[in-house]
Amino acid sequence: MPHSFGYRARTRDMFSRGFRQAGPTGLTTYLRPIKRGDYVDIFANSSIHKGMPHKFYHGRTGVVFNVTKRAVGVEVNKLLRGKILKKRIHVRIEHVRPSKCRDEFLQRVKDNAAKKAAAAAGGAKVSLKRKPGQPKAGYAVKASRGGRKPVVMYVAAFDPALKL
Repeated sequence: MPHSFGYRARTRDMFSRGFRQAGPTGLTTYLRPIKRGDYVDIFANSSIHKGMPHKFYHGRTGVVFNVTKRAVGVEVNKLLRGKILKKRIHVRIEHVRPSKCRDEFLQRVKDNAAKKAAAAAGGAKVSLKRKPGQPKAGYAVKASRGGRKPVVMYVAAFDPALKL
C-alpha cells in the first residue's frame, strides 16, 4: 500500500506530547504577552487542533508581524529551490512560545555597555570584539623513571632553549 501524503502524515513522534506533558494546557500559555517584533518558536501542541501550523513549521523560529485575539502572525524563512522566501502564517497562541534566540545577544549588549562605562571612567580604550576560542597553552609530560610519578611541565610558549 502506498504511504499517505496527508497534512499530518509522518508526524507520530513530532506531534506526540512529552512525558508528563499531557492534559489541559496551562494558563501561562494564554497569558504570556507577545508583541509585534518578538521572536517566537513554533511548536505545535497536538492536544489543540485549531490553528495548528503545518508540520514544516514545527520547531522553526520567526518574527511576530501581527497579533489578533487568539492568534499571532509569524514571519518564517523557508528555503525553496535555492531561494529563501519569507512566509507569513497565522498560528494560534497555543502553538507558539517566546524564543530564547536573542537572550545571549541582549546579555552581550549589557556587558558591552558596562565595559564601555568602566573604560570611560578609567580613561582607557577597550575592545568589544568577540574572539574565537584560542588554543590551550602548551605543555610537555616527561616520562617517569624508576617508578616515580611523571613530571608535568606547563609551557606558556615554545622556547627552543628549553630541554624537553
